[in-house]
Amino acid sequence: MNHNTPITPRPLPLSPHTGRAQRLASADQLRAQGMPAAEVAARCRPGGWQQLLPGVFLLHPGQPTSEDRLKAALLYARRTGAVPTLRPDAMITGLAALTLHRFSSAPPLTALDRIDVLVPRTRRLRSTGWVRVVRAPEAPEPVELTGVPVAPVARSVADAVSGLSDAETVRRLLTEAVRGGHCEPGAVVRELNRARLLTRPHVVDAVDTLLAEGRSLSEQRLYDMVRESGLPDPLWNVDLRLPGGPHLGGVDAYWPDQAVAVELDTRAPRQEDDALWSEYTRKREHLERLGITVLHITPRKLREAMDQQATVVRTALMAAPDRQPSAYVVVLPR
Repeated sequence: MNHNTPITPRPLPLSPHTGRAQRLASADQLRAQGMPAAEVAARCRPGGWQQLLPGVFLLHPGQPTSEDRLKAALLYARRTGAVPTLRPDAMITGLAALTLHRFSSAPPLTALDRIDVLVPRTRRLRSTGWVRVVRAPEAPEPVELTGVPVAPVARSVADAVSGLSDAETVRRLLTEAVRGGHCEPGAVVRELNRARLLTRPHVVDAVDTLLAEGRSLSEQRLYDMVRESGLPDPLWNVDLRLPGGPHLGGVDAYWPDQAVAVELDTRAPRQEDDALWSEYTRKREHLERLGITVLHITPRKLREAMDQQATVVRTALMAAPDRQPSAYVVVLPR
């Protein structure tokens, strides 16, 4: 028997989804297709296959593409023996995810020297090579982008910020998340708070800019809602007082003839404590005891259901004649 006789090349593994030869495979997948470790090692000689990560192989020579790196990171992080499901147990997060979400302030995938992968907290998995493992007590519902499970924007922003020390980069990412319409400021701040990043001065400064940006956008949407829906013009951004009496609070829009007020609820999640909520409730109850209808509108409702919010305001204005006359209040510019 001639021991130098070469082994007959085995066909490349086929993708179960496309039926075409796979570019990547895990050691488990290769083993399941009958390929022993010795053959895998033999194929990984110069000019052949490449081991990109522990147990993850590129089944082609040449440089891996950005897509190869993303999918290799997921193959490494996927639970051993797991079959892809509607709820993957690993997803791309951080800067790579923001690039997939088409953030102009995120670098291209080719410029990233690290890819963050989000996995459940219970997973025993270590960061390795260019893959950083990020753990979450409760994994969010992923979004599929270019065939890859990706963490939602707010979570991706928080994971990106956790590894950044440059204040300007952090500010750009947070601002684009809101200005680009990807998510509301509250969602971003909630994730930053959950990741315990609000103790970092450069993050706090960026959050203050973010909240100001978010309120400005919400106010503009409120103006647009009134104009586009044909609602009567209110008095904008005013303080209400009893004649010779105490300050009742500020509102974003007020229709004095109908005694209807609109207040944008733009509280930051870090402000969601009992004391502040009690203050909001006291103000609303005080105004309503004086016969003033107070409508609270969140930025998300304005963004996603503007017509519905306009109907709520119009209904309150039309119902004014059926209510008891309101107390006289002094209206001052805020």
